[in-house]
Amino acid sequence: MIKNFLDRIKPNFEEGGKLHAFRSVFEGFESFLVVSNATARTGVSIHDAIDSKRIMSIVVVALLPALLFGMYNIGYQNYAAAGAEGTLWEMFLYGFLVMLPKIIVSYVVGLGIEFIVAQWKKEEIQEGYLVTGLLVPMIVPVGCPLWMLAVAVAFSVIFAKEIYGGTGMNIFNPALVARAFLFFAYPTSMSGDNVWLSKDQVLGLGNQLPDATTMATPLGTLGGGHATDVPFADMVTGLIPGSIGETSVIAIAIGALILLWTRVASWKTMLSVFVGGALVGWLFNAFGPATAVAQTPWYEHLVLGGFCFGAVFMATDPVTSARTEGGKYIYGFLIGALAITIRMLNPGYPEGMMLAILFMNMFAPLIDYCFVQRNISRRAKRAQNS
Repeated sequence: MIKNFLDRIKPNFEEGGKLHAFRSVFEGFESFLVVSNATARTGVSIHDAIDSKRIMSIVVVALLPALLFGMYNIGYQNYAAAGAEGTLWEMFLYGFLVMLPKIIVSYVVGLGIEFIVAQWKKEEIQEGYLVTGLLVPMIVPVGCPLWMLAVAVAFSVIFAKEIYGGTGMNIFNPALVARAFLFFAYPTSMSGDNVWLSKDQVLGLGNQLPDATTMATPLGTLGGGHATDVPFADMVTGLIPGSIGETSVIAIAIGALILLWTRVASWKTMLSVFVGGALVGWLFNAFGPATAVAQTPWYEHLVLGGFCFGAVFMATDPVTSARTEGGKYIYGFLIGALAITIRMLNPGYPEGMMLAILFMNMFAPLIDYCFVQRNISRRAKRAQNS
């Protein structure tokens, strides 16, 4: 029924039709609703069961556990701050109503820009923002204003993606660029204690939050020079303040298993991030200064902040990460090592995962180049010897 309807209205969007100016929009919706029956007629083609749409869909599914838990945690933290009691469903509903506008704004602004660019360039609408549109709301504080989120999304899509040519051509991870833009342009809305509480009047609970209520993250406490008293079990389950998608290690681990089982993400990159972070954390434990953040056990650093979320969903981005098999080890290791180093040496910015990944995005092509050139040299030597 859907295909018949699309076939019936399709001539209106073809060249010469009344709505031919919106051909890219129609093709975008058509490819989303039904599978294309277009086939290659000439030349050699390599057919695979995986394509960009399927990759993006799998990543979205992998993000759902962290997203759903994040919604519950929003309600849990705000109910606790207000001294109110609520059921699991009430806490989840609170978080859902807080999170839903952020997701809508992210997709409307991001996809709107991509639709406009596709129409202007007379190209197909690309699927890359399907994942970015969900990642951006998950890595910002719950108190981030919607207008601020919209500005960050627009900046990210235009200057971190479309200016390079669109999906598959960008150097930096667009979601992290959006967070970096917010961090440097509006630092007061991205740091401090109050940004982790929702002041929205959802279910009337916002009225119960006193103005003096604060909610410091464990990393924020460590950055302030004080040891955190958060139990390790809470760090793993995620019942702590933090960005919406980054708190629950269990939920992130479920997403990691989905990505690894479907082979969408590289286990080499993912594992190397944790190895690099663990090694640097252990070195600071053993030889670092007597500060609260340096003396925090190395395994706690791996489950605090955005380390796990970045290792699973950001560092493994197939576009901006290293693509050579050997390069993935180096790329991931340096991300983990750099993230913990930033935490240890910069108390004003204890969350170093964002900067570590963006920094290594710049060097991923160089890492791949070195490995490719090494392989070329080896083959040339073998050819000479033979």
